[in-house]
Amino acid sequence: MSYDFAPLFRSAIGFDRLANLVDSMHDAAVPSYPPYNIEKTGEESYRLTMAVAGFGTEDLEITVRENTLLIAGRVKPETQTPASAVLYRGIAGRAFERRFALADHMVVEGADLQNGLLHVGLKRVVPEALKPRRIAVGSGAAAIANDAAVSRAA
Repeated sequence: MSYDFAPLFRSAIGFDRLANLVDSMHDAAVPSYPPYNIEKTGEESYRLTMAVAGFGTEDLEITVRENTLLIAGRVKPETQTPASAVLYRGIAGRAFERRFALADHMVVEGADLQNGLLHVGLKRVVPEALKPRRIAVGSGAAAIANDAAVSRAA
Protein backbone atom coordinates (compact mmCIF):
# COMPACT_ATOMS: atom_id res chain seq x y z
CA MET A 1 0.00 0.00 0.00
CA SER A 2 1.37 3.38 -1.01
CA TYR A 3 0.26 6.87 -0.08
CA ASP A 4 -0.04 9.85 -2.40
CA PHE A 5 1.87 12.76 -0.90
CA ALA A 6 1.44 15.05 -3.92
CA PRO A 7 -0.93 17.45 -2.09
CA LEU A 8 1.63 17.82 0.69
CA PHE A 9 4.42 18.66 -1.76
CA ARG A 10 2.42 21.54 -3.28
CA SER A 11 3.00 23.70 -0.21
CA ALA A 12 5.91 22.02 1.62
CA ILE A 13 9.55 21.88 0.67
CA GLY A 14 12.04 19.25 1.74
CA PHE A 15 9.68 16.72 3.29
CA ASP A 16 10.32 13.99 0.71
CA ARG A 17 12.54 12.18 3.24
CA LEU A 18 9.57 12.07 5.64
CA ALA A 19 7.35 10.54 2.95
CA ASN A 20 9.98 7.89 2.20
CA LEU A 21 10.27 7.12 5.91
CA VAL A 22 6.50 6.62 6.23
CA ASP A 23 6.49 4.30 3.21
CA SER A 24 9.42 2.23 4.50
CA MET A 25 7.95 1.88 7.99
CA HIS A 26 4.67 0.62 6.59
CA ASP A 27 6.37 -2.18 4.65
CA ALA A 28 8.67 -3.37 7.42
CA ALA A 29 7.60 -6.17 9.72
CA VAL A 30 7.32 -4.96 13.29
CA PRO A 31 9.65 -6.91 15.58
CA SER A 32 8.55 -7.44 19.18
CA TYR A 33 11.82 -8.60 20.78
CA PRO A 34 13.27 -7.13 22.91
CA PRO A 35 10.56 -4.95 24.44
CA TYR A 36 11.33 -1.26 24.95
CA ASN A 37 9.96 2.06 26.23
CA ILE A 38 10.54 5.54 24.86
CA GLU A 39 10.18 8.36 27.39
CA LYS A 40 10.31 12.12 26.99
CA THR A 41 12.44 13.29 29.90
CA GLY A 42 12.65 17.00 29.06
CA GLU A 43 11.81 19.63 26.47
CA GLU A 44 14.33 18.22 23.97
CA SER A 45 15.54 15.02 25.66
CA TYR A 46 14.40 11.41 25.50
CA ARG A 47 15.31 8.04 27.01
CA LEU A 48 15.02 4.68 25.30
CA THR A 49 14.82 1.78 27.78
CA MET A 50 15.19 -1.74 26.40
CA ALA A 51 14.81 -5.02 28.32
CA VAL A 52 17.94 -7.03 27.52
CA ALA A 53 18.07 -9.64 30.30
CA GLY A 54 20.97 -12.02 29.85
CA PHE A 55 23.05 -9.58 27.79
CA GLY A 56 26.24 -7.97 29.10
CA THR A 57 27.92 -4.78 27.97
CA GLU A 58 30.22 -6.77 25.70
CA ASP A 59 27.20 -8.41 24.00
CA LEU A 60 25.55 -5.12 22.96
CA GLU A 61 26.46 -2.80 20.11
CA ILE A 62 24.94 0.67 19.64
CA THR A 63 25.51 2.52 16.38
CA VAL A 64 24.14 5.79 14.97
CA ARG A 65 24.31 6.31 11.22
CA GLU A 66 22.26 8.51 8.87
CA ASN A 67 19.51 9.35 11.40
CA THR A 68 19.13 5.70 12.40
CA LEU A 69 19.89 4.28 15.84
CA LEU A 70 20.82 0.60 15.61
CA ILE A 71 20.96 -1.55 18.73
CA ALA A 72 22.20 -5.11 18.25
CA GLY A 73 22.72 -7.89 20.77
CA ARG A 74 24.56 -11.16 20.37
CA VAL A 75 25.14 -13.52 23.30
CA LYS A 76 28.10 -15.86 23.24
CA PRO A 77 27.00 -19.46 23.77
CA GLU A 78 27.46 -20.67 27.34
CA THR A 79 29.56 -23.69 28.01
CA GLN A 80 27.65 -26.18 30.12
CA THR A 81 29.31 -28.40 32.62
CA PRO A 82 28.38 -32.09 32.56
CA ALA A 83 26.84 -31.74 36.04
CA SER A 84 24.27 -29.14 34.93
CA ALA A 85 21.82 -28.93 32.07
CA VAL A 86 19.16 -26.36 31.23
CA LEU A 87 15.74 -28.00 31.57
CA TYR A 88 13.72 -24.94 30.57
CA ARG A 89 14.95 -21.71 28.96
CA GLY A 90 12.44 -18.91 29.58
CA ILE A 91 14.90 -16.03 29.33
CA ALA A 92 15.44 -15.34 25.66
CA GLY A 93 19.07 -15.07 24.72
CA ARG A 94 18.66 -14.90 20.97
CA ALA A 95 20.40 -12.32 18.88
CA PHE A 96 18.45 -9.20 17.97
CA GLU A 97 18.75 -6.04 15.95
CA ARG A 98 16.43 -3.06 16.49
CA ARG A 99 16.42 0.10 14.37
CA PHE A 100 14.97 3.42 15.45
CA ALA A 101 14.51 6.37 13.09
CA LEU A 102 15.89 9.55 14.61
CA ALA A 103 14.69 13.06 13.82
CA ASP A 104 17.19 15.56 12.50
CA HIS A 105 19.75 16.85 15.02
CA MET A 106 19.18 14.01 17.52
CA VAL A 107 22.35 13.09 19.42
CA VAL A 108 22.94 10.00 21.56
CA GLU A 109 24.25 11.25 24.91
CA GLY A 110 25.19 7.86 26.32
CA ALA A 111 24.07 4.37 27.23
CA ASP A 112 23.94 2.47 30.51
CA LEU A 113 23.11 -1.15 31.37
CA GLN A 114 21.58 -1.74 34.82
CA ASN A 115 19.60 -4.71 36.12
CA GLY A 116 18.94 -6.10 32.64
CA LEU A 117 17.71 -2.76 31.26
CA LEU A 118 19.62 -0.80 28.64
CA HIS A 119 19.05 2.96 28.95
CA VAL A 120 19.99 5.16 25.97
CA GLY A 121 19.84 8.93 26.42
CA LEU A 122 18.99 11.07 23.40
CA LYS A 123 18.79 14.83 22.97
CA ARG A 124 17.87 17.19 20.14
CA VAL A 125 20.71 19.65 19.58
CA VAL A 126 19.84 22.22 16.93
CA PRO A 127 22.89 24.10 15.58
CA GLU A 128 22.91 27.87 16.11
CA ALA A 129 22.85 28.46 12.33
CA LEU A 130 19.48 26.67 12.10
CA LYS A 131 17.78 28.38 15.02
CA PRO A 132 15.29 31.14 14.19
CA ARG A 133 16.72 34.63 14.17
CA ARG A 134 15.07 38.01 14.01
CA ILE A 135 15.72 40.17 10.96
CA ALA A 136 15.66 43.94 11.48
CA VAL A 137 13.39 45.89 9.14
CA GLY A 138 14.80 49.20 7.95
CA SER A 139 13.14 52.02 6.07
CA GLY A 140 14.09 53.43 2.69
CA ALA A 141 17.03 52.97 0.36
CA ALA A 142 19.55 54.09 3.00
CA ALA A 143 18.94 50.94 5.07
CA ILE A 144 19.42 48.65 2.03
CA ALA A 145 22.59 50.52 0.97
CA ASN A 146 23.94 50.30 4.53
CA ASP A 147 23.25 46.50 4.66
CA ALA A 148 24.92 46.05 1.25
CA ALA A 149 28.03 47.95 2.42
CA VAL A 150 28.25 45.77 5.52
CA SER A 151 27.94 42.52 3.50
CA ARG A 152 30.67 43.65 1.02
CA ALA A 153 33.03 44.45 3.89
CA ALA A 154 32.62 40.93 5.31
